[in-house]
Amino acid sequence: MTRDLTVAEVRLTPILVADPPLLNTQGVHQPYTPRLIVEVVTADGTTGLGETYGDTKYLELARPLAEHLTGRRVTDVNELFALDLAVDESRTGAAVDAGGLRGVQTADKLRLSVLSAFEVACLDAQGKASGLPVHALLGGRVRDSVEYSAYLFYKWAGHPDGVAAEPDDWGAALDPAGVVAQARRFTERHGFTSFKLKGGVFPPEEEIAAVRALAEAFPGRPLRLDPNGAWSVETALKVAGELHDVLEYLEDPTLGTPAMAEVSAATEVPLATNMCVTTFGEIREAFTRDAVQVLLCDHHYWGGLRNTGHLAAICAAFGVGLSMHSNTHLGISLAAMTQVAATVPGLHHACDSHYPWQAEDVLTERIAFTGGRVAVSDAPGLGVELDRDELARLHRRWAEDDGTLRDRDDAAAMRVADPGWRTPAMPRW
Repeated sequence: MTRDLTVAEVRLTPILVADPPLLNTQGVHQPYTPRLIVEVVTADGTTGLGETYGDTKYLELARPLAEHLTGRRVTDVNELFALDLAVDESRTGAAVDAGGLRGVQTADKLRLSVLSAFEVACLDAQGKASGLPVHALLGGRVRDSVEYSAYLFYKWAGHPDGVAAEPDDWGAALDPAGVVAQARRFTERHGFTSFKLKGGVFPPEEEIAAVRALAEAFPGRPLRLDPNGAWSVETALKVAGELHDVLEYLEDPTLGTPAMAEVSAATEVPLATNMCVTTFGEIREAFTRDAVQVLLCDHHYWGGLRNTGHLAAICAAFGVGLSMHSNTHLGISLAAMTQVAATVPGLHHACDSHYPWQAEDVLTERIAFTGGRVAVSDAPGLGVELDRDELARLHRRWAEDDGTLRDRDDAAAMRVADPGWRTPAMPRW
């Protein structure tokens, strides 16, 4: 029987998801973070799921995309990428994109971040209609499970007094002992065997001490440190020298390809990035200057799962290693990350994931980590199902918000606790 894969409806559901008070160089996570759930429904009733950032600027682009896709076949994904979308330039700027901490905001990054959710939803629908997992649509899996790394954060015990927030039981992590305790808990709960610390929060000496404490507590385990470009070249080289014997790689120690190239030329510690190389146009300079040795892909802002495969091929051609970046996300994104990661032969580093930090989800069943890995589903599509009651509950939270939380702003969240806080000038140290 031939199925009718014409898109009959596209549903866009913005939601607010509880987020712990995780610290970074821009500030602190808000108590709730916006996400957008995309549903592509075909004429025969097949529904494909996608997920991306939910800030207002993403919603503004998603709505015309939804209108354009309706009435077309769910296989016509290339046509979406060929659209000349008008992007409100006031929604971008010269500042670092705090929502993804992925370098300077641009209109093209914004466009691709929205398109990625539609592409994933279309692939999910295609997989469900054909009875194939998404990884089969991408050429087939090369591994049965995907390894993820424990994503460690400096963290307050709770959001400031008077701020409406969901409680969490993680406690504070503001010193080396707190970071190690957090890592032990990640290991006990999920079996992670590698660890990444989000740095750029405290003076470098304190973060060096935290990584040293992790190395002592977990000897021989892969360790990473990511200050999101908060350091000067000189500081980056000092940290690399102090931690050269324990770091798997140092991620974005400083901002921009020229500065990264300068650090790379003076240290043997591999440098990774999800900030200075986030579009195909940025690859040539970074790779030919040997500014980075590991690239952190992210299907959300590279434009989807197929573009991730293209990126992996380019990295292989240049001998650049591949890992995977993460931002605050739910299970639909984790399922998509796992499906595409399963297809990439050169993925030799554990992927990042914020998912263990998110106590809420829109799936009927949470995705489990076993031994720090996620099993690759062979079920049709992404292999996940939507919990409509939870989706409705999280959407009501968004609808009832006064607009304060509909756009992620880590600096504004920090000012609740510290009214004098301003986004630090880079380099911060």
